[in-house]
Amino acid sequence: EALERVMTGEAYAAVDILPVLQYQINRLVSEDIKLGGVTNVQFPVQIMVRKEHARLIPLINRAIASITPEERTVIHRKWMMHNVISSPDYTLLWQILAGGLLLITIILIWNRLMAREIVLRKQIEAQLRKLSQAVDQSNNTIIITDLNGIIEYVNPAFTCATGYTSEEAIGQNPRILKSDCQKASIYQTMWDTLTQEGAWKGELCNKRKDGSLYWEFITISSIKDKSEKTTHYVAVMEDITDRKKAKKEKEKLTAQLHQAQKLESIGLMAGGVAHDLNNILAGIVGYPELILHDLPDDSRLRKPIEAIRESGQRAAMVVADLLTVARGAASTRESCNLNTLIQEYLNSPECIKLKSYHPQVTLQDQLTAVQSTISCSPVHVKKCLMNLVTNAAEAANDNGTVTISTCNQDVDNTAATELTEGVYVVISVQDTGSGIAKKDLGHIFEPFYTKKIMGRSGTGLGLTVVWNTMEDHKGKVVVDSDAQGTCFQLYFPIVEEVEKKAAANNNNQEVITGNREHILVVDDEPHLRDIASQMLHSLGYKVDVASSGEKAIQLVKNTKFDIIILDMLMEPGINGRQTYEKILSVNPNQRAIVASGFSESTDVKATIKLGANGFIKKPYTMDSLARAVKVGLNS
Repeated sequence: EALERVMTGEAYAAVDILPVLQYQINRLVSEDIKLGGVTNVQFPVQIMVRKEHARLIPLINRAIASITPEERTVIHRKWMMHNVISSPDYTLLWQILAGGLLLITIILIWNRLMAREIVLRKQIEAQLRKLSQAVDQSNNTIIITDLNGIIEYVNPAFTCATGYTSEEAIGQNPRILKSDCQKASIYQTMWDTLTQEGAWKGELCNKRKDGSLYWEFITISSIKDKSEKTTHYVAVMEDITDRKKAKKEKEKLTAQLHQAQKLESIGLMAGGVAHDLNNILAGIVGYPELILHDLPDDSRLRKPIEAIRESGQRAAMVVADLLTVARGAASTRESCNLNTLIQEYLNSPECIKLKSYHPQVTLQDQLTAVQSTISCSPVHVKKCLMNLVTNAAEAANDNGTVTISTCNQDVDNTAATELTEGVYVVISVQDTGSGIAKKDLGHIFEPFYTKKIMGRSGTGLGLTVVWNTMEDHKGKVVVDSDAQGTCFQLYFPIVEEVEKKAAANNNNQEVITGNREHILVVDDEPHLRDIASQMLHSLGYKVDVASSGEKAIQLVKNTKFDIIILDMLMEPGINGRQTYEKILSVNPNQRAIVASGFSESTDVKATIKLGANGFIKKPYTMDSLARAVKVGLNS
């Protein structure tokens, strides 16, 4: 009944002795009722028989008694406990759960620690990635070597700077970049400093794979481990080639500025004294010429007077050199064939005289320039040529050679000559001497810098004249010297050849005397007025003189002059330009010749622009005066 109530849900469970429950459950043949467990209550189990079967009791007892304990256990398990749901033992479960909880706790803690470690590692990786990118993308070359200097790493900038790939560089020594531009001791000093102090800084000239040279500023530092033991070296190298070039260029420009300032000082000095010097020299040149004009050929005074005149002319040449140094020296420009100018110099009395001084030196020419027309002052070009050939002849050894050559050279914007792009004709003067010392090479164009005996072999202005003449002609002078000799090259820009008019250039046969034309000489120097007056009288002219511009204007108002020889600098009072302006207001067609001992200054050019018919440079000779007057009268 109890079991039926359980089956119908009226009772949660029924409690009874095990054999009875087992029997009843089997009888009910129901799978809904299970034996949920066995209590600890123990009491004897008895087999009951009906009274009428009492004789079975002994048999049963004997049968029970014959059952062994093992058989009892088997029977008990088979018939009594075969469908008992035993109460689970949760001890192992709790142990497993506790162990799992502990494991989970450990895992959580581990995960937390690992998360921190991962964050830290990510931060480190990010820093390493940034560092790697910085190293890889750096414009500076970076090299890492071991303690023996064997390359273990190079960044991409290394390949760009040196031409060596990382595969070619790794395993090599940095000496693959070594050039011969510095002493070997610098490398020993570098390693000594690096091993003792752990760092070294300095500049080195290195060599690329293709053999080209470049400059680097290098910083080498040691890499140390936790124990402060050096394990590697890292070198950071910055290409400073352009910086070195800029510095060199700045030094060059500074030197050029210094030289320009020197030349300017000399020029100011020359400009300040040239006029007065030439006025003084006019007497030394002019009066001897007047005396020689009337002196018998057999006079014993002729030779010393000729010496006086020659000395004056030499002094005038020195002043002319000073004026060239001063720049803007009186000269006119014309289109000339440079090869022709060289030939004229080689056939000149000056060159013939030079050859007589150096008979052991061979002077040869190789004039191969096809385009040789330049716009120049022929006098100054020949003066440059004379100075260079004279120096070359003096420098050439016994039985030496001086070669004058010309050629054409194209100069483009990639050439390092500081010249405007175009075609140039180049004069080369090459000697076979012992060369110019390096310590002197940078000073040879400076005024009065000379290794010759002053007054005997030179004035110290020869190469300065060459330099300034080339500057005036928008050219360039280049010098190359070694133990085998020296070569000067003069670069002249060529111009289109202009067909020259068939001018009457046969001056030696031209009649240069006058025909009583009336000439006015205006000069503030009395002896210059006297010299010019006597020379012009000797040439057949009628002459009047004036000591100032104001007096000249008064004379022009009352007298007609065929031509006026007008001094440019007159003190006190108005100068030559102002005088000519006022004369033109009186006589608009008045011819004039400008005379000056200095240069074609602004006033000189302005006077010529007003209509003056020529220019004559002081001190002048009777021949130069006669030709200037003849040209002025015929123009």
